[in-house]
Amino acid sequence: MSKIPYTGKTPGARQPVRPVSTDPLAPAEESYVTANPLLEDPDALAARLADSEDFVRRNRNLLLGVLVAVVAVVAGAFGYNYWRTEQNTQAQNAMFKAVNYWEADSLNKATKGDGKHPGLAKVASEYSGTKAGNLANFYAGVAALKQGKYQDAYNLLDKFSADDYLVQSRAYSLMGDAKLELNQPKEAAELYAKAADHKANDFFSPGYVLKQGIALETAKDNAGALKAYDRILNDYAASPEASEARQRKAALAQ
Repeated sequence: MSKIPYTGKTPGARQPVRPVSTDPLAPAEESYVTANPLLEDPDALAARLADSEDFVRRNRNLLLGVLVAVVAVVAGAFGYNYWRTEQNTQAQNAMFKAVNYWEADSLNKATKGDGKHPGLAKVASEYSGTKAGNLANFYAGVAALKQGKYQDAYNLLDKFSADDYLVQSRAYSLMGDAKLELNQPKEAAELYAKAADHKANDFFSPGYVLKQGIALETAKDNAGALKAYDRILNDYAASPEASEARQRKAALAQ
């Protein structure tokens, strides 16, 4: 006796019966049986394609509108990025001479321009959405601080933001200097603390904390000043500021 199992593929096996239509003019209905069950039934696939084509025909205007909107968004984004790049390039070119004046300590020309080239204030205003315009705020703020225009300095530096944590911390500290000169020591102390806590590190944070303590002393907040000095002695004991913090703490204790 044969031991070959009897399957649908075995010679002599009963084949599936195809249904016969009672209408002689109707096409014969065939049930396509694939050897691999993962293969698509072509009849079912054709039906889905027909449904998809019908959907496209019925909703052509809607689909066309969506396509136009997508193209407009992509084109708009590309155009905006291109415009921003061009604006940033123009801003860099515009502020080049002003930065030279700033580095030479010709602060008035750096800020207001020389008649031929725009100053930092104009670059910051006209190119406010660019990286160069943002940097112009920093330069102009420092220039204003050196010129004794403390409120202007604070306002300009407040508009500046940087990814570089050292530069951003420096900006907070300079804003604190402006507030201290405006006789607002409590606000200055808050900005110094902000500078110290922004990506705190062993190199710059101790100096900012020391300035915080001095500002709090000016504000007659001796308890707050002592906490600032203790922070230096505890967290930054090896820093150069530790010696002055120790002396100031001793003076407050008397």
